[in-house]
Amino acid sequence: MDFDFNSLMRQLIIQAPPLLFALTMHELAHGYVAWRLGDPTAKNEGRLTLNPFRHLDPLGVLAFIIMKIGWAKPVPVNPRYFHNPRQDMLKVALAGPAANVVLAVASAALAHLFVQFQFLLPFAVLQPLVAMLAASVWINIMLAVFNCIPIPPLDGSKVLMGLLPPEMARSYAKIEPFGFFILLGLFYTGIISWLIMPIIRFSNSLLLG
Repeated sequence: MDFDFNSLMRQLIIQAPPLLFALTMHELAHGYVAWRLGDPTAKNEGRLTLNPFRHLDPLGVLAFIIMKIGWAKPVPVNPRYFHNPRQDMLKVALAGPAANVVLAVASAALAHLFVQFQFLLPFAVLQPLVAMLAASVWINIMLAVFNCIPIPPLDGSKVLMGLLPPEMARSYAKIEPFGFFILLGLFYTGIISWLIMPIIRFSNSLLLG
């Protein structure tokens, strides 16, 4: 099969802005909720910002380009600042996926709105704009679903640790040093795609119709 460089570039131009915004809002949501709960770590390290380059993880971006599943550089959180560390960490962990769900719904609503009133915009503007919003729906759903996998360092692991009894949560936390390698193994075997792609496709079709 011939490599279509022009097609790849068009795809990247459509997907890059929503990907950068989705990753930025995901990490900003973590940091903002942590800050509101008393932890200034993210703020002190300049992570409460809409500048995407403060949040990018080059490996995560590369993974998205190759496998359509990516991630950002985690926002630092220090639970010692929290009044109720277990509950507050759970809230911080949920904030990122929740931000992506909101963005996915908002992007789908805007896409439907532009299609409904397409006569107001020239096709040369409408077509890439709707394509970008459709990409935003997919990317935000992907980030929300992928990050809910309960394997460290993903958000789902922190949610699970906040729900488990303290002793079980401490035992579960011990796998964190191996989490990245577990994820790599699940990627390589295709298990992650097998688990999350049906959810992503269903949610995407539900929002975009």
